Formats: sequence, C-alpha cells, structure tokens
Amino acid sequence: MIRVGKTRVTLDTIVGAFKDGAAAEEIAYQYPTVPLADIYSVIGHYLRQKKEVEAYLKRREKFATEVRTQNETRFDATGIRERLLARRKSGK
Repeated sequence: MIRVGKTRVTLDTIVGAFKDGAAAEEIAYQYPTVPLADIYSVIGHYLRQKKEVEAYLKRREKFATEVRTQNETRFDATGIRERLLARRKSGK
C-alpha cells in the first residue's frame, strides 16, 4: 500500500479522486493532511506512469475483492441487524 508522504492517505485515494474529476485543490480540501504539492506530485506521477499506476491499482482492487470475499465467507451477515438489536435489547 502506497501512502502519500507521512499521511494515512493512499495513492489509490488521490488517483481515484483525480480520475473522478476532482481538481488538486479539491482533493487537498478533502484530505487536509496531504500538502497540495504532494497531491500535484501524485497526479504528475500518475500521468507520467499511467500504465504502471493502473496496473498497481488493478492489483490492489483484486486483493481487496479477495479479502472481501474471504470475510463474507467467514462471517455470515445474514440477520446481523436482528442479532445486534436483540443483543442491545437484552443489555449484553
């Protein structure tokens, strides 16, 4: 996972916002821990190395899908709302 500078904001997040049409200033407003100069650097890197960054993003998306599938297999979410409400009502 590639983070931008010393923040918790990932390259995926900045590139995703840019691809959704956000300007660098809008992204900086949305993620105030990331300096505007770093956002420009990420966008510049993405535009110069688009093929490599897209391959990285695709690997990250595939990994996220695998983790989501594993979690859904291990934890059955069927009826979870009802179970939580029942637990809340019983005070446990």
